[in-house]
Amino acid sequence: MLLLFTHLLLSLLLDTTKSQSSICRTSCANISIKYPFSIDDGCGSPYYRHILSCSDSEKKLELRTPSGRYEVRNISYADPHIVVTDPFMWKCEDGENFRPTRPFSLDTSTKLKLSTQNEYMFFNCSEKHVIIQPKPMFCEHFPEHCDSSCESASYLCRHLPGCSFSLTSSSCCSYYPKASESLRLMLKYCTSYASVYWRDVGFPQPYDQVPEYGIRVDFDIPVTTHCLQCQDTMKGGGTCGFDTVTQSFMCLCKDGNSTTHCKDQEIAQHNRKVHVIAGTVTAFSAAGAIGIGAGIWYLKKLRATAPVTCGVQTNDNRLF
Repeated sequence: MLLLFTHLLLSLLLDTTKSQSSICRTSCANISIKYPFSIDDGCGSPYYRHILSCSDSEKKLELRTPSGRYEVRNISYADPHIVVTDPFMWKCEDGENFRPTRPFSLDTSTKLKLSTQNEYMFFNCSEKHVIIQPKPMFCEHFPEHCDSSCESASYLCRHLPGCSFSLTSSSCCSYYPKASESLRLMLKYCTSYASVYWRDVGFPQPYDQVPEYGIRVDFDIPVTTHCLQCQDTMKGGGTCGFDTVTQSFMCLCKDGNSTTHCKDQEIAQHNRKVHVIAGTVTAFSAAGAIGIGAGIWYLKKLRATAPVTCGVQTNDNRLF
């Protein structure tokens, strides 16, 4: 029994150490997860808390928004943006069958915004509510309404990306909503939509971009002195995170947590304190260790006073 208690105590203590060093997963679905994002609470920046979700099998990464969850195809940190796919938008396979859809939206309290490299195709819009005109001609005559018109002679509508056909019995126009609210209003008067973003391929202009289906969402990377010090390899190379209760900055290190960096002497003090960081079992482990310690002390006391019965359990020496 004493060996069992000791084994449980060591297991809990090892779990506590492990929770500090491997708390923040760095990938999901073969997509790199770096600051400011995270898929574990307490990691990354609090501005993007609970934004990304990784499936239990880690084969699917999703972006959470007020309009739903959208699979993430790519995250770029050099040119900060996320590319997601909307399962409700029109695809080439649909042909001229337009399924019911819903508008994509973003949480305005986050540092996410629709990219200016997105372009949207809207199908079968009501001409009573949507201005559908060839843009050059319309803008020449009505420059004050140019931004609100939907381009009926756009390149995308005439050359549907990735499709081997052109629309014959359905109308199409191209428009860039400056906000997700504009997208919602457009879909109120149009049957469906498809989002295309212009992906940089590194070729000389005018062949430097190609259209691809998807929604590009741009994001900001909050740069702070605290985070730069934490990530500095000369100072221990920690992981930027935050306290899940106060949301104040926390540097996550292999040996514990610090409010500055991993080589700060303050980390020794944090190791002796209980911090609720990113789903760790620190508090549980500390409580478990105390409880197990008390159990071992009580067990030793019983052994010292209990009668020796050669393994026969009686009412005098019964433990449970």
